[in-house]
Amino acid sequence: MREYIRIHEKDNVIVALMELKPGMEVPADGRVIRVLEPIPAGHKMAIADMLESGEVVKYGCRIGIAKEKIAAGSWVHTHNVITALGELAEYTYEPMQAAAAFQRGAGMESGADTGSEVSDVNDVKLAGGAKKTVFDGFVRGDGKVGIRNDVWIIPTVGCVSKIAEALAGQARKHVRGTVEDVIAFTHPYGCSQMGEDQENTGTILADLIGHPNAGGVLVLGLGCENSNIDVLKKYIGEYDERRIRFLNCQDEEDEMETGRALLDELIDFASGFERTPVSASKLIVGMKCGGSDGFSGITANPLVGRFSDLLIREGGTTILTEVPEMFGAETLLMNRCENRELFEQTVKLINDFKQYFIKHGQPVYENPSPGNKAGGITTLEDKSLGCTQKSGSAPVRGILAYGQQVKTQGLNLLSAPGNDPVAATALAAAGAQMVLFTTGRGTPFACPVPTVKISSNSMLAQQKKNWIDFDAGELAHDADAETESHRLFEYVLQVASGRKVRSEEAGLWDMAIFKQGVTL
Repeated sequence: MREYIRIHEKDNVIVALMELKPGMEVPADGRVIRVLEPIPAGHKMAIADMLESGEVVKYGCRIGIAKEKIAAGSWVHTHNVITALGELAEYTYEPMQAAAAFQRGAGMESGADTGSEVSDVNDVKLAGGAKKTVFDGFVRGDGKVGIRNDVWIIPTVGCVSKIAEALAGQARKHVRGTVEDVIAFTHPYGCSQMGEDQENTGTILADLIGHPNAGGVLVLGLGCENSNIDVLKKYIGEYDERRIRFLNCQDEEDEMETGRALLDELIDFASGFERTPVSASKLIVGMKCGGSDGFSGITANPLVGRFSDLLIREGGTTILTEVPEMFGAETLLMNRCENRELFEQTVKLINDFKQYFIKHGQPVYENPSPGNKAGGITTLEDKSLGCTQKSGSAPVRGILAYGQQVKTQGLNLLSAPGNDPVAATALAAAGAQMVLFTTGRGTPFACPVPTVKISSNSMLAQQKKNWIDFDAGELAHDADAETESHRLFEYVLQVASGRKVRSEEAGLWDMAIFKQGVTL
């Protein structure tokens, strides 16, 4: 078992894979470094003397500035390192050859349709010809593909959330055919909102109402709210009246009786859908991390990045979000943008989020969290360089505003905060049929779509078997990266084909909308 790892040859720190005790000797750069003090697992140790104000380098990049002289063999963390980040920055587009090489390997030569949209399932030819990677999904009438066939209840306003939960509990007893569950996605919004805040609510609710993981949807309104059913219909646009039904509670003598009848009709309709083989190119997978630790950037996040590359090579789509956790690593994403227009959109994505912090009088670098620090993450740059490894090596091909749905195949960046429920809900609203969620500390939360928990360390996987779906911790101890990435890819196909994740087995679902501005 390895005791430590040096991630990049330029690094002047190593990461302890187990506790390093004083007196231990570590070979580095042709010499032996004696450990001067206890270095907890997941934390950093200096392998070169650093001057005050000198750069601390990890992942081959600066992750902070030394607050004082740091001797080789010393613990490197928040007590002696500070962030080097400022606020707004100027950026220069320096496209990376690696992204171009990935394009060629994926059959996306310049001159090909590199701006192609996510196509309808009708384009897929599974009979004869070359072998395709497939999963068993539900093909909807609009050509979208779901990986679940649930009936969803979407309240327009928090006032009817408890009615939604009660209706779901009663209707769940009557699921039949291919319908798997009836789920109420409750939230406290839909009224007493103004401007962009109300706009966010209408957009996200409409996105979820149209999500292909739902075979049927009951939109449950009160009747007097800002985001009432008539208002929400403008966001929804055209819809299949068999798949989406509406109920205003104030209009009914007994809303429970009417709701039960509508849900029974929706269950009947949804039960007509059957799983059928679908190309993996129809998969859209969101990528998120939370409760990260010092192992996240070594194991789980790079593993998800390799998965992302595999899926994109199959013609699929991945979405990376949590913009504040791109700060300090944003240039790595900017320089992988497929063209200058996307680069400019990414600059705006980053600077607009920094302005959001500034407008509210908050420092843009007030991150990582206490749990992140306890796990070995020192600065926001340290966290971001690990976080963005979930993006793999593919070129950035799409930039999405909050609430916008994905249109372009390949790697997309989505504007959303780092908060786990808000960001994961935004991924689902953007069209992700599932979310890969890496964690070093663990969390039971889930979002409106299957949320695969991937542990960065094996101790967490063993301790919280009821939370964790996939253990990436073995990558810290000589597991083969290529083998593990293919194992994760196969697991994702199984989940897409109906295998339940831990949070589904526990009956856990969450949703959260990005709160903006004034509450009336």
